[in-house]
Amino acid sequence: MLPIKEEDLIQILPDNGPSISEVKQYLEKYNDEYIVIKCGGSVLVDDKLFHIFIDDIAILNKLGFIPVIVHGGGKRISNKLKEEGVESIFIKGLRVTDDKTIKVAEEVLIEFNKEIVEALKDKECKAQRITSKENNIIRVVRENEELGYVGMPTKIDLDIVNNIVETKQVPVIAPLGLDENGQTYNINADTAAGFIAKKLNARRLIIMSDVEGVLDKNKKLIPEINSETIKELIDDETISGGMIPKINNCLDVASNGVKGVVIIDGRKDHSILFELLSEKGSGTLIRQ
Repeated sequence: MLPIKEEDLIQILPDNGPSISEVKQYLEKYNDEYIVIKCGGSVLVDDKLFHIFIDDIAILNKLGFIPVIVHGGGKRISNKLKEEGVESIFIKGLRVTDDKTIKVAEEVLIEFNKEIVEALKDKECKAQRITSKENNIIRVVRENEELGYVGMPTKIDLDIVNNIVETKQVPVIAPLGLDENGQTYNINADTAAGFIAKKLNARRLIIMSDVEGVLDKNKKLIPEINSETIKELIDDETISGGMIPKINNCLDVASNGVKGVVIIDGRKDHSILFELLSEKGSGTLIRQ
């Protein structure tokens, strides 16, 4: 990463983001290392939050970082299915996906992927689509019969990602994959992002969520947790329900080569920039 002049930082950074002095301290920290960012929830359906997210990715790209986006789209899929009179059924947080549902899910996620890429291009940030129809990089096997077309990643084509990154573009990956017969499968976006982060040996996996991070019994943010504290928090039901698989996925990623996994609040302005480029961070850091 080439040094960036202070006058350029003034032009690039937002007024309500981390200070220039802070940013200068962190510019070298992620030198030539992948930062995988999973985005979902209200960030993708709230217009204001979506554009702050896009701004942050474009800023990282201009600063010379290597962001890799994995996006969800569950709320849009549910809305589209409802429009078509199809009930959404979930088992342990995963959508039961039949022939009709996988067709809708693929259409929605591919359209959403296109919107993200176009929004980045509007911010003078080149980006490249990665979907089941274009540049598919994820090979999957069926998770189980009960869930239908829900896939578990088994292999990633890293060459496609690396080639995109070498041209200073941002890879934007839909959580879709193909099996050995070319059948499309939906993948839980957290699972997809975690698998990709491990295979890329990313420096960071950032999970953007609708919550501050992991909260204690008094609803106060816990800045950092590890395998021991996670077990305690699950045992005393501080972490419960759908948060358990999310945290266990994060811990698995942190235990397999990714230096830090963090859950951040995507509802806060420039939470990605504060997490990567300031002392205070903006969520819960999960370490091995």
